[in-house]
Amino acid sequence: MEVSSAALAALSGLGFGLSLIVAIGAQNAFVLRQGVRGQHVFAVVAVCALSDIVLIAAGVGGFGVVVQSVPVVVTVVRYAGAAFLLGYAVLAARRAFASTALIVGSAGTTVALGATVATTLALTWLNPHVYLDTLVLLGSLASTYATPDRWFLGAGAMLGSLVWFTALGYGARRLGPLFARPAAWRVLDSAIAVVMTLLGLGLLLAGPSM
Repeated sequence: MEVSSAALAALSGLGFGLSLIVAIGAQNAFVLRQGVRGQHVFAVVAVCALSDIVLIAAGVGGFGVVVQSVPVVVTVVRYAGAAFLLGYAVLAARRAFASTALIVGSAGTTVALGATVATTLALTWLNPHVYLDTLVLLGSLASTYATPDRWFLGAGAMLGSLVWFTALGYGARRLGPLFARPAAWRVLDSAIAVVMTLLGLGLLLAGPSM
């Protein structure tokens, strides 16, 4: 049975999108932590998925060309993102070493919905790599497809993002028994601190061509 070009484009977008997003990063680490804690999971997943949908649509629509033509925008985002990641790394490290934050069952004080959403937005939109992935890389791939099919490619990438963040956020709840032990939270927060420190330093040391 012959597969239509639209279906092939959608499958390519799904695979390419997942290959870009399924990696250890600041955003995924935060979604995982919120999922394990069971706090504001829907809001976090929704913000991440909707942000990706907007960025993917912009990339498919050719907005990546605009970003590449104004490199100062990427530079500003790079330094702002590095500052935020390093700051969050410090907070994660403090959680890892503060026994008062390791309350079994809740893993600490519940953070307000607004603050959680703001953090999710910052981890998403202050990350220069998200623009490279969605606007530049995905946009470049989409430009090789005919106009109708490129949007099927984008739809596949959007579906991949939605599936990934939903699985990560809600699937993390299965780790609940493991994180009933304070030591597990120390390991998770320590890992998050390391990941975000490395990402923050990577942004600071990255060349202007990012």
